[in-house]
Amino acid sequence: MTEIERLPDDILATLATYGFDRERFESLRDRIASGTLNAESNIVDGELVAPESDAWDEQPKKGSDELEEAREAGAKAIAAGHVGALILNGGMATRFGGVVKGIVQALPGKSFLALKVQNVVRESRTHGGRIPVYMMNSFSTDEATRAHFEEHKNLGLPEDDLEFYTQGVSLRLEKDGELFLDDEERPSLYGPGHGDCPIWFRRSGCLERFLDAGGRYLMISNVDNLAARIDPVVLGRHILSKKKLTAEVAPKWPGDKGGSPAWVDGKLWVVEGFRFPENFNQDSIPVFNTNTFTVNADQLDRHFDLTDCYVSKTVQDREVIQIETLVGELTKFLPTRYLKVKRTGKSSRFFPIKTPADLDDGREDLELICG
Repeated sequence: MTEIERLPDDILATLATYGFDRERFESLRDRIASGTLNAESNIVDGELVAPESDAWDEQPKKGSDELEEAREAGAKAIAAGHVGALILNGGMATRFGGVVKGIVQALPGKSFLALKVQNVVRESRTHGGRIPVYMMNSFSTDEATRAHFEEHKNLGLPEDDLEFYTQGVSLRLEKDGELFLDDEERPSLYGPGHGDCPIWFRRSGCLERFLDAGGRYLMISNVDNLAARIDPVVLGRHILSKKKLTAEVAPKWPGDKGGSPAWVDGKLWVVEGFRFPENFNQDSIPVFNTNTFTVNADQLDRHFDLTDCYVSKTVQDREVIQIETLVGELTKFLPTRYLKVKRTGKSSRFFPIKTPADLDDGREDLELICG
């Protein structure tokens, strides 16, 4: 009997339910044990250059022909049923005291998920086309999320316009590649990053069903960025650009951490903050990745060789290792347009809520953005 086969029955059941890839897991732990997969291997190889401001587009000005042209293109796509929303709702539900963030009340009487969905319902009714919603859950968020939608009558979505799928699951490791066991001698599970988004969207059959129903464009966004909404102008700009992917970037403020678009050996793609060399001045890039994307859905029907990132976490005051992939790295593989968006005011498209303190401090702004 192998080490994996000796795991507790409930752990084995979770691994089986949520698509644990044992072969990949063993390969990753071998690389960790051999020292070829480590914090240093995260660092991007090649010549890195900070982009100039012409590397991204600005939003069109109010009243401009450009804005109206984009709005018309986006509205037509929604009316034709070409648009879907994919909400990243995975992870481990740790920052809100173990409660799944999506079901937490963000504004009086409305959860994070209710606010995300109300925009979809509004745009669908305004333009007369269906906008299916796809929820990417994790083993940690799946049950509570499904129950929340059921309890609240799909939050106003028609039954046929809501689908759930789950990202994968894996096991945390020690720094030497051995299986991590907690104080109760149990293994520790985790969701291996939002890079799972395109993989499991395809494997679940959601992609095929979306395309077969006439879907063309997907907006991907985090559940906790309530400013990331279906917007005909943003959608239309993507369509008119003829690019396969639009990545939204926001002005960088002091203390911000995250990925940024950077030239790597002459190619512009989103590099996560911890992947920059130590001697690279990340402040030389004045924008950073919001993790909101509009993608031509047919481009997701393929494998992407996303980087296996070595991530250190703390569990019960002990360092553990988990391997994650990042959805922003799609920009390395698909022709991408970068759109600089606002992060203040009613037209903000970036207002992330990571902790209860963020929510307490940001409710007034949320009311403005989501009202």
